[in-house]
Amino acid sequence: MTESLNRIRAFLADREPPTPCLVVDTDLVADRTAAVSAAFPGALIRYAVKANPVPAVLDAVRSAGAGFDVASTGEIDLCLSRGADAGELAYGNTIKKPSDISYAYARGVREFTTDSAGDLANLAEHAPGSLVSIRLLTGGPDSVTPFGHKFGCEPSVAAALLRRAAEAGLRPGIAFHVGSQQPDPAAWEIGIATAAKVAADAGVGPARLNIGGGFATEHREPVPSLAGYAAVIHDAIRRHLPGPELMLEPGRVIVADAGLIRTEVVLVTTRAVADERRWVYLDVGRYNGMAECENEAVAYRLEPVGVKGPEGPVVLAGPTCDGDDVLYQRTPCALPLALKAGDRLDIPGTGAYTASYSSVAFNGIEPLRTYAVGRFADAG
Repeated sequence: MTESLNRIRAFLADREPPTPCLVVDTDLVADRTAAVSAAFPGALIRYAVKANPVPAVLDAVRSAGAGFDVASTGEIDLCLSRGADAGELAYGNTIKKPSDISYAYARGVREFTTDSAGDLANLAEHAPGSLVSIRLLTGGPDSVTPFGHKFGCEPSVAAALLRRAAEAGLRPGIAFHVGSQQPDPAAWEIGIATAAKVAADAGVGPARLNIGGGFATEHREPVPSLAGYAAVIHDAIRRHLPGPELMLEPGRVIVADAGLIRTEVVLVTTRAVADERRWVYLDVGRYNGMAECENEAVAYRLEPVGVKGPEGPVVLAGPTCDGDDVLYQRTPCALPLALKAGDRLDIPGTGAYTASYSSVAFNGIEPLRTYAVGRFADAG
């Protein structure tokens, strides 16, 4: 990672792009994709495009032999435009219109995920013969950014849908997702065991076991290694459900560490005599790149650029007129006492779910500019 950060900082020193901006090292993206494949030999790797859809990132992923988890017709078109084969795409979003299914099928997509009878009926009609995985609602430890109950169905419903998929002439599979930034490998153990029970209750042998993504990346707290996750998952599959072909949909673990946001300090001030914390306002906030700071879920590291000396506690906030555009008020943050307007901060580990979450123009602020470095930089 040090080499990657050096490439990014060399680009920033040479180009001095306006802030805020995200710089992604595509060499590290390719390396991380290859590492996931090595940790799960023989598995299908489908990069979650929503994590970072920059063309250069997609090209780096493809170079390492992975395909793509797509969530919309727009993402399908984007991946195909980068040379992906339709057979390398898995339409993982369970919420889609019949016209979306027809469009995907016409473009050659043959793998889908569902969690409802209505969507399953649409798939049987508009994507006949496709591989359709039933997404489970699994219990277990909460991730840093859980999905709640928006996706997945309870095991008894999943078993019924699995049988219905087989009866409709579809190739049935089972899917689950343990939540994004999941630090506990035991979550996959629970999901795999639940999938095995669903398959047994349905009396249907699934062709696919899609264990989603969710592998955590390190910010301020240590997380398991990729090898640590893989050991638990391989053991659980061996014990519970060894038959189906394995598929993963990683996003964060591939691209997060490959990105760094550079931001400028807009204002430093105090709000109350009794509160020693300074308020530091940045030109990046929750609406133009830092969406995962909602509820202070992800605690990014903060690295002042060229400012040293004693530090003091701060509240960190974004630039908009929205009162919720506060990044860290409960999470302890300390920055140099000499920090002033015009100084810059680097925020490493921000390659995933930053630029792709940016609003179009809230308060007239443009989305987060993204630049690429490395072998695939010319792609976009």
